[in-house]
Amino acid sequence: MKSLIALSFALLVGFTQAACPHSCSGHGTCGVDEVCTCYPGWGTGGNAGGDCSERFCPYELSWVDNPTRNGGRHRYAECANKGTCDRDDGECQCFSGYEGKACGRQSCPNDCSGHGTCEYMKDLAFGIVYNEYYDGSSNALSGVGVGGKTWPQGYAWDEDRARSCVCDAGWLGLSCGERMCPYGNDVMDVIPGFDETSLIGMPGFGNEYAQVQTVTLYDADLDNSRFFTKTFAIQFTSKLNETYVTQPIMWDSDDDVMAGYIESALKKLPNKVIDDVDVDVDSGTDAAGAIIHVTFTGSAVQGKQHKLEILQDTCEEGCTPRISGLTNIRTFSAATLSTVEISTLGDHNSFECGRRGTCDRKSGICNCVTGFTGDTCSILTALV
Repeated sequence: MKSLIALSFALLVGFTQAACPHSCSGHGTCGVDEVCTCYPGWGTGGNAGGDCSERFCPYELSWVDNPTRNGGRHRYAECANKGTCDRDDGECQCFSGYEGKACGRQSCPNDCSGHGTCEYMKDLAFGIVYNEYYDGSSNALSGVGVGGKTWPQGYAWDEDRARSCVCDAGWLGLSCGERMCPYGNDVMDVIPGFDETSLIGMPGFGNEYAQVQTVTLYDADLDNSRFFTKTFAIQFTSKLNETYVTQPIMWDSDDDVMAGYIESALKKLPNKVIDDVDVDVDSGTDAAGAIIHVTFTGSAVQGKQHKLEILQDTCEEGCTPRISGLTNIRTFSAATLSTVEISTLGDHNSFECGRRGTCDRKSGICNCVTGFTGDTCSILTALV
């Protein structure tokens, strides 16, 4: 009798074990019709059911897929259709150029070569400096600030997935692996109507004119006396995209004194990045603010330069440069506006290696053509 019971139990166990494949591999339950109901994350061959012996990998919006009947695209897919799933550990093996647990974001080429940062598309900016976008062409496009223009609203399905290198100063290229070379004036450029004997232009340059940038700073209550003794700073970005910030500049009621403060601060920037500049301040025309004309007269700043940026927000203890700020500045209105504009383009140009040499992208040094020399190939050594 005991033998019969043992045999019956053995047959029952054998039947139960044979009911579902591999007893659902310990990752599911055996149900009706000998079908496994797998635990979350388990299945077979990327599908639900089977013997529950293989893992699923994370899903993300697919980078590319076939359209649906209604033309829909970018459905969720395992490894975002840019990688293969390792069924043993449930991790995506992403194709080159993609990364993340579901291959849901792009990687940057060569990790930006150590000379840049890998940024999401939504964080990329238009322009290098603030007033490249806010160019003063209208009331809405005026104001003062720092940095390029970014947009807060979403504009593409991959705005937080597609990425690109943003290179450090002095570097360029898709992977930030190439050096920039210094910029200078093409000394052989022909200026229409040039008269070297004229005295109306830059001293020693005949009737040539330098670039002039006009900075307008207005008090919101139309009373520039509110700015007296307040401090602000100016940021200059070189053609190599290096940023330099002046020492604090105090607002003075005397225009000549204030012009001297600004001129001195700009000339004191490191590396003689601005080797010479003339500044004129006019606060008498309109007591609501001041008009500041900055003329780039130095050889290091010939041609078109990035617009100056005004640091006018309060920067207190632990912040640099430490300034009180122009806290009541007017940025947007229907009348007088604070902004930075190029009021005189100037006759000089600004080209890498002065357009008289080629840039060695490994060293960042100009290889000048015969007859030219200097850091920017802007010195003529022979006239053939």
